[in-house]
Amino acid sequence: MQDQEQSTKTESAYRLLRRDILATRLRPGAPMKLSALRDRYEIGWTPLREALSRLEAEGLVTAISNRGFAVAPVSREALEDLTRARLVVEVPLLLEAIENGGSEWESAVVTAHYRLSRCKLAVETATEGEIDEWDEKHTAFHTALISAARSTWLLRFQATISDQLRRHHRFLSLAPTLKAAEGMSVGYQEAVAALADAMAIEHHTGLMEAALDRDVARASALMADHIGITINVFAQSEDGGLSKGYKPL
Repeated sequence: MQDQEQSTKTESAYRLLRRDILATRLRPGAPMKLSALRDRYEIGWTPLREALSRLEAEGLVTAISNRGFAVAPVSREALEDLTRARLVVEVPLLLEAIENGGSEWESAVVTAHYRLSRCKLAVETATEGEIDEWDEKHTAFHTALISAARSTWLLRFQATISDQLRRHHRFLSLAPTLKAAEGMSVGYQEAVAALADAMAIEHHTGLMEAALDRDVARASALMADHIGITINVFAQSEDGGLSKGYKPL
């Protein structure tokens, strides 16, 4: 009974920390002091240590010699690397899903697209809750697109890449654009425009239609374009100075 209770506490600590790391509420590169985490999440020492070890294995936390743990850092170089990895993994998964998907897959894609389309987001005035909701619906749509794929290993790789990309997207692209420090106005409108374009439903509609039409050439090209958009968003933020001096969401 005691072991089961300990396991439940560890699982709870793991889920809470993982959620806040992916949402960048725990800032990339920030030290993860056990005393501060215990007070914030009201969880004991042992569950926290075990949860941090699990997160380290997933690449979301790094262990620092004699200094404990820190949230894994993010960088433009890592974002570009992850983007290339996503291209290598997700495009074949999409084509595999198109080949194997039946009526249930089609319904799942249409439903996920509808839910995403109903998630209205004004880029410049979005609240953290609205961003969370959009992120959830967006992830669900891309998950539905590849849900009929049969490659277990590629799906595992895609899930890992997706988690890492979510926090890179949020920290490097979304956060500086929406939370630019006062006075950092140069390039702001360009960054907002790039972000609004990246989040536009039209890109996702095109992907859905190409997938449902079983048009593998068009689906591949649209997915490749869609995956590369985030680099442009970050470039606009970075070039305008918006990626410096801000606080994460």
